[in-house]
Amino acid sequence: MNPLISAASLAALLQAPGPDPVLLDVRWSLGRSDGRELYAAGHIPGAVFVDLERELSSAPGPGTGRHPLPLPADFEASARRWGVNQDSQVVVYDDSGALAAARAWWLLRHAGFENAVVLDGGLEAYSSLPGTALATGEQANDPGRVTLSWGRMPVIEFDQLAGFSGTLIDSRATARYLGIEEPIDPVAGHIPGARNRPTTDNLDSQARFLPAAVLRADFAKLGADTGDAAAYCGSGITAAHQVLAAHTAGIRLALYPGSWSEYCSHPEAPVATSDEQHRH
Repeated sequence: MNPLISAASLAALLQAPGPDPVLLDVRWSLGRSDGRELYAAGHIPGAVFVDLERELSSAPGPGTGRHPLPLPADFEASARRWGVNQDSQVVVYDDSGALAAARAWWLLRHAGFENAVVLDGGLEAYSSLPGTALATGEQANDPGRVTLSWGRMPVIEFDQLAGFSGTLIDSRATARYLGIEEPIDPVAGHIPGARNRPTTDNLDSQARFLPAAVLRADFAKLGADTGDAAAYCGSGITAAHQVLAAHTAGIRLALYPGSWSEYCSHPEAPVATSDEQHRH
């Protein structure tokens, strides 16, 4: 199933007879806490706000990284609060090129819920359509009854990295990959052997995903189309965007949930700062 839906297709879906999709607004960006305020100021009618820090992550602890995955029971409770049922169609969006929405998509898939798609181009793509208007205030759905599982998406953990022989993609900005700057985590650099492909490379100038064929060619250049590849970022959020982009191209990427923030918390873990883009 294509994990993306266009704004025009969503608008048609909302106007069609039958139950509306469950719309999840994941307004979040690193270092800001005004997602709920932005949602209340204007969202797609019917959308409920999803708190990435509290509902798509659990509280960080020693050695966990900044955004650990939520506990399965907690995530199921959140999905029910959003109004998700077993037969729901879920559409996730944000206003940042799906960098946050991809986390919700990945978690739903990881929890065994496959009927979830991401709005390509996000809120701006929808609001720019003729005849659409945004709603304000808070929306609450009737509680859903979905039953979720866990562990359905490929994952790689810290103790597997040393023996990992596939392609490891560092999804952060190149300056962070090279260790030139590190504005967030206490150690600069990257996991030795990782190849750098910033998440922003997945999008065009309108924050829409590049065509599947283009993305597939890009991932193939890194050797990530062999079925043995994984992605990480700073804390596991934007790496889910890398997984989503690969998925649109028919490529299966594992996610390292702890990502750099977990990896660099291990004093014994080796760190690289040279450009390894030439490696295959």
